Amino acid sequence: MLETAKQHGLRFDAVQLPLNVMDAHFNSFEKRVLPVLVKEGIGVLAMKSMGDPFILDSKTVTAPECLRYNLSLPVSVVITGIDSQERLEQALTAARTFKPLSEKEVQALLAKTKDAARDGAFEKYKTSQHFDGTVKNPQWLG
Repeated sequence: MLETAKQHGLRFDAVQLPLNVMDAHFNSFEKRVLPVLVKEGIGVLAMKSMGDPFILDSKTVTAPECLRYNLSLPVSVVITGIDSQERLEQALTAARTFKPLSEKEVQALLAKTKDAARDGAFEKYKTSQHFDGTVKNPQWLG
């Protein structure tokens, strides 16, 4: 997408993309796209910190760990779903108490999630049509 935009003389001010502790292991936006955005000074809007909430279903990491991981990346903002007062409090606590992860802490989280993340099973937006609205609504494509 970035390369196509560049070929047509377009530049994005910001890009929203899924970033999370499992992404680093499988078809990684963090490894392939994030460095380009940072290098080109494009704002990074991180989403899917918890994979909606499939990453939490893996029982390998907690929600606060997921939020802290994303907040430790070079992002402009972390977008997290707020569907209850409890989720709002969780996000506020993560923001108010935020301390960037050390390299040792990052490596520990990546080690905890490595096996679960290997095939993308907990990142359904990469491996299924679960989030693809056009599959359910082909008329949108004309």
